[in-house]
Amino acid sequence: MKVLVALILLVQLPIHRAVPAAPPPPPLGCDDPESEAAAELAVNYINDHSHHGYKFALNRIENVRVLPQGPNNQILFLELDLLETKCHILSPVPLENCTVRSFEEHAVEGDCDVKLQKLDGKLSVLASKCHSHADSAEDVIRVCPDCPLLENLNNSEVLAGAAAALNEHNSKTADAYLKLLEIGRARIQFHPVRLVFVEFAVAATNCSAEESKHNVDACQLLPEDESNFGFCTATIATEPTTDVQVDCKLYGHQPGVTYPHPGQDTSAGLLPNVQGFTNHNLRLSHNNPVASESSSSEFPTSVIAAKSVAKRAVAEVAQHDKVVRPVGFAPPPPPCPGRIHYFKI
Repeated sequence: MKVLVALILLVQLPIHRAVPAAPPPPPLGCDDPESEAAAELAVNYINDHSHHGYKFALNRIENVRVLPQGPNNQILFLELDLLETKCHILSPVPLENCTVRSFEEHAVEGDCDVKLQKLDGKLSVLASKCHSHADSAEDVIRVCPDCPLLENLNNSEVLAGAAAALNEHNSKTADAYLKLLEIGRARIQFHPVRLVFVEFAVAATNCSAEESKHNVDACQLLPEDESNFGFCTATIATEPTTDVQVDCKLYGHQPGVTYPHPGQDTSAGLLPNVQGFTNHNLRLSHNNPVASESSSSEFPTSVIAAKSVAKRAVAEVAQHDKVVRPVGFAPPPPPCPGRIHYFKI
C-alpha cells in the first residue's frame, strides 16, 4: 500500500523542464539606426569639444561593439571616420548645413574612437580619442594633377598673404577693426599664375577700423560677453602683379562660444601645436566627468594613426575575397563597416 501511495505522489509531482535560454541579440550593425544615432551624438560631442580648425562630419562608421553592463545598461564603442567641412569650429552654422570639402581640395580625415553609455534608453558620451590628417599629396595629384595642395600653416608666404588680406579688409571697412585668431588652412597654386588661397578666423575689437589708424595697439578683443567672431577667405596673387581678394563675415555674438586663447599674441595666426603642419589636428582626448560609467569597461586600445592604412587594406581584401557558399544560402549582410556618406579617402 505504501508503495502504491508513493507511486501516486510521484506521478503528481510537477515536471520541471529546462527552459532554453533566449538567443543572444544579433550584433549591432554599423548602419543600424541605433548605431547611427550614437554616431550622431558622438560627432556633435567631438565638434563641441574642439577649439581649432573646422567642424567634422561623419563619413563612415567603421566598427561598433556593445558591452552589456546589466539591466538597461550598455557600453558602446564606436570607431568613426570623419571628414573636414568648410565650417570653422566657431561658426554657428549647424553641422547638417556644412559642406564637406571635396577630395580635390586636399581633404582632411578624422579617425575617432568614442565610448558611450546607453542607460535606460538614454545615450551619453563617456570618452573620445581622435586624430586627423590630410590625405596624401600623391593621391590628390593622381586624381587632380593641377589642384593646389595644402601648405604648412606657418609657411612665410601664407602668413604674408593672410596679413595682406586682413589689412585689405580693415582698410576698406567702416565697421569693427578685426584681429587674426588663427589660420585655418592654406594652399598655393604655382601656375599659370602664383596664387595663395588662405582661410582664417578673426574677431572684432573695441575699435572701429578708422580708430585703429590712430592707435592700433589700443584695439583689444571684445570681452567674452560681447565677443564677435568671424571668418575670412582670401585669394592673393603675388606674380606677375600683386592683387588681394578677401571676404570676411562676422557671426555676431554667440553666448557661450569662446576662443581658448583670446589673450595670446596671434599676430602670426598660429598656435605652438600647429607650426609646420598643414592642418589643425583633431587631437582630441576627452572624458565626460558628468556621465556615470562602469569601471569594468576600459576604453579599447588602438593606434589611431595607423587606422587609415588598415582600413584601406581591409577594403581592398574585401573587394577580392569571394566565399563559396551552398546554393540557396544568401550570405548575411556584413554588420561593419557601414556605408560611405561622402567619398572614400
